Amino acid sequence: MAKKGGFGGGMPGGMNMNNLLKQAQKMQADMQKAQEELELKEVESSVGGGAVVVKVNGKKEVVDIQIKEEVVDPDDVEMLQDLIMSAINQALRDIDEMQKSQMSKFTGGMNLPF
Repeated sequence: MAKKGGFGGGMPGGMNMNNLLKQAQKMQADMQKAQEELELKEVESSVGGGAVVVKVNGKKEVVDIQIKEEVVDPDDVEMLQDLIMSAINQALRDIDEMQKSQMSKFTGGMNLPF
């Protein structure tokens, strides 16, 4: 006798809801752990031949800026500002790429926000 529709008997292919739920919970825990690890990492960006060096952590916080003395010119403050902005923006792009790379392991390449 054939079974009628309903939710008894599990999902096709032998997968049951409990296993699916456990896998989803494990993936969520793994993603959380990976995100926490990323927050502890730092990237360093250097511009102007090392004239300005910026370090940014995985929380996208600037944690260090180094400026060589010879690049500090009171008559050309705009150049120094441009170097600092450039170094910070590059460090932030590097952090974004690191996060995307790490999270793509979980999302299978889907471009999901995190």
